[in-house]
Amino acid sequence: MTSGPSAAPAPTGNKWVLGARPRTLPAAIAPVLVGTAVALSQGDVVWWRAVAALIVSLAVQVGTNYANDYSDGVRGTDDSRVGPLRLVASGLASPAQVKSAAMVSFAVAGVAGVALALATTPWLLLVGAACFAAGWLYTGGPKPYGYVGLGEVSVFVFFGLVAVAGSAFVHVEKVTRLALVAGIPIGLLATALLIVNNLRDIPTDVVAGKRTLAVRLGDETTRVLYSGCLAAAFGVALGLAPARPGALLVLLALPLVRRPLTTVIRRASGPALIPVLVATGRLQLAFSVLFAAGLAFG
Repeated sequence: MTSGPSAAPAPTGNKWVLGARPRTLPAAIAPVLVGTAVALSQGDVVWWRAVAALIVSLAVQVGTNYANDYSDGVRGTDDSRVGPLRLVASGLASPAQVKSAAMVSFAVAGVAGVALALATTPWLLLVGAACFAAGWLYTGGPKPYGYVGLGEVSVFVFFGLVAVAGSAFVHVEKVTRLALVAGIPIGLLATALLIVNNLRDIPTDVVAGKRTLAVRLGDETTRVLYSGCLAAAFGVALGLAPARPGALLVLLALPLVRRPLTTVIRRASGPALIPVLVATGRLQLAFSVLFAAGLAFG
């Protein structure tokens, strides 16, 4: 859909909120919680830096969502999708408006990121630039990597390893092994969110020529991959228990696994997978709160 700025009505505030995809925000909150908990277990936490790290993570997530909305909208790959609202494809906002919203979100992240870099090391600016590039190029640019099946790898790296280690780094000013290991389950759960999103979109992505990992693997293998990510997330967290007994707290989140996992295993498709996104986000948030508590105080 390529209508110009004058062709789309000005969206209401509520539409902008929906367009920001709030159901994906647990993926931005979780790594900051866990990274801050790692720092608390290994030294002092500077609380303004924790708030700044959360602003960076949330703003990057929202900016990425708007950038994805813009890029997929102008390419027309969102025209027949069955998922949540897309501003450009629905005609509720013009491509220029959504692109501007993405730039504003990235700018907010940049301001908070610069503050953290000034307080710690300028090298954080390079990490931030890599995060912005990953967010924009997921579906943007001449060769979007999300269209060739690399989206899950990027989410695991940036919303798992980088976000957790970075959130710990701004306090302890070093990358620790605990931070990297703690980033694995958080990255796996963030990846699970994208997997189920792409599982739902397999039919429309095939038509649009979007070769996501789910399209490449096929429906059945993608369902196995989703299940494996959930299992591995708990497995890695529990693997920390001998050194960090508090990690056992994540077992309290196990009841939240049943509904989304059962729905996926029973071969739900299309709109029936939308509640799985919500449930997976809820699981990720509960897991991260329990994991963070266990790491910080256990």
